[in-house]
Amino acid sequence: MERCWKRVAALSLATVLLVACSGQRPAAVQESDAPAGPPSLALSPTPGGRLVYGLSADANGLNPVTDQFAAQSYSMVGTIIEPLVSTDADGDWKPYLAESLTPSKTYDEWAIKIREGITFHDGIALTGAVVKANLEAQKASPLNNAVLLPVESIELTDPMTVTVKLKQPWVAFPSYLDAQIGMIVPPSSLRDPKTASLKPVGTGPFIFKEYVPDSRMVVTKNPGYWRKGLPYLDEVEFRILPDSQTRAQTLEAGGIDAMGTSRDEDITKYGALKDAYSVHRAQGMAIAEYAFMLNTATAPLDDVRVRRALAHATDRKAVISTLRGGLTEEADGPWSKDSAWYSDAGDYPAYDLAKATALVKEVEAEKGPVRFEVISTPDPNTMQGVELAQDMWRKAGIEVSIKQADQADLINRAVTGNYGATVWTAFSSSDPDEEYIWMHQAYAKPVGEISLNFTRLKDERLSKAFDIGRTNPDEGARKQAYATVQERLREQVPYVFIDHLNTGAVIARAKVHGIEERTLPDGEKGLPLTGSPIPYHPFSHLWVSPR
Repeated sequence: MERCWKRVAALSLATVLLVACSGQRPAAVQESDAPAGPPSLALSPTPGGRLVYGLSADANGLNPVTDQFAAQSYSMVGTIIEPLVSTDADGDWKPYLAESLTPSKTYDEWAIKIREGITFHDGIALTGAVVKANLEAQKASPLNNAVLLPVESIELTDPMTVTVKLKQPWVAFPSYLDAQIGMIVPPSSLRDPKTASLKPVGTGPFIFKEYVPDSRMVVTKNPGYWRKGLPYLDEVEFRILPDSQTRAQTLEAGGIDAMGTSRDEDITKYGALKDAYSVHRAQGMAIAEYAFMLNTATAPLDDVRVRRALAHATDRKAVISTLRGGLTEEADGPWSKDSAWYSDAGDYPAYDLAKATALVKEVEAEKGPVRFEVISTPDPNTMQGVELAQDMWRKAGIEVSIKQADQADLINRAVTGNYGATVWTAFSSSDPDEEYIWMHQAYAKPVGEISLNFTRLKDERLSKAFDIGRTNPDEGARKQAYATVQERLREQVPYVFIDHLNTGAVIARAKVHGIEERTLPDGEKGLPLTGSPIPYHPFSHLWVSPR
């Protein structure tokens, strides 16, 4: 669901709908511990061929200006529409459609120079004016405008340069342009957003061919792609297969050539079949955290005692053993221990059923029974986790009902505050500042209004720390600020953290190559996979062995 929301906002609002800058960085995607087929680096790419790729859900529209994007949205739309910025293997932002991005000395102004010689699929040239129009459309979009609140103006400095002037310093501003907000479409898509939602046009390696909602999308090779020699494939078909077991069975039957999965049994099973499949997993901060997101604006979860009781009642080790095959590590915040941004400041509520029960009884004596609803997607694997938590919380005296909703409805309910708790994966962004809009109190709106801060937690210390991390270019000051963020999250518990979801993987048949071989326009190694629970990746470098 997440970058699902770096990418709403561009999670796409994601989930729903996100690689640190130093220290232990997200490594290039590696195959699973079990050996997996002959390494494609030993082979030369063969142009041509067709790839059928299984996705867990359909996109909620294909227009980056108007539609909510989640991981599958980026898989599909990313073949057609490209961003101004990308991310290298170390987690740092790099220019993509942009040739360069240069800040002022005070970081309150960024000059974006656009690459020359690039055209959209409809023949229109990519220019500074087009980029300016896109950024202005994003700033005006009800979906994404909150992300760009710090933007004062967007000016065309010269035909190929756009200058973004800010109301305050914004050190990590370019990191936001590698997602939905930075994806550039032609003027025709801006004029007719409804058509763009069904028939996207971009500058990418593939051209839109066909889209059947809830079934499939097909793209074909762009013969005039600006990155010479790419893509290798002639055609990619994305097939929508929501049920994880059905997806795996279709892969085995040869109905699809590759798929995304978050099931530990798939990693174990296909990783052992080294001659027939390869398994690729994201690493480091590119891995999101799995949690239960709580609506702190509605009873009973507006009471921090109830939120802490939920955390105390959650046996994370049991969840990992039961649902992940012991492959993941417990999470106590938004960043893993191997991240340069991790801090152990504060104490996350450890599993302690007695403490949980005592807190619940204390609240019940004042306010009555503690009960609320958890929303879950209908996927059997996800439901198993929700039911496990329901049983744990029941033992502490908390009455929890479960309501199923498809991903689009779940996201909409989170945005408007029409929920008590929900399963959520997030925090895989390239810079901690990219979590600003999801946690700062300025983005916490009343229930019923669109809010990017889905938990609606308003915490002064947490918000002030995010402000420091956004405006101060000193790395030491930023690390201290994000240590405070983690401390406040552990104290206020807007999320019941479970684990670092490194079971997200892409599994491909042996004939599929190039998943881990992404390069950026300047020749540097790009970050191949990111996002959770199922990672996504570019398709320009993929190729298939001849039959």
